[in-house]
Amino acid sequence: MKLKPINDRIVIKPAPAEEKTKGGIIIPDTAKEKPQRGEVIAVGPGKDDVKMTVKPGDIVLYGKYSGQELSYEGADYLIMREDDVLVIIG
Repeated sequence: MKLKPINDRIVIKPAPAEEKTKGGIIIPDTAKEKPQRGEVIAVGPGKDDVKMTVKPGDIVLYGKYSGQELSYEGADYLIMREDDVLVIIG
């Protein structure tokens, strides 16, 4: 990947929005919720001698309105501070 975040920033590829409910009802595009889970793609070096906790490949949960949206080479990403990550899954 050519995106290289600086300081305490990370690049996340959001998980796709749910297409169906558990009961099998198809969700229209206008009603889909923004995903709050994704895979870490790139990690900056950290800030003020504080090492980064997340690493590329981690699946994370983040705040609902966190990050800056970015389209790069046809894919959608989020750039956010590591502080916006709530939990690492797995």
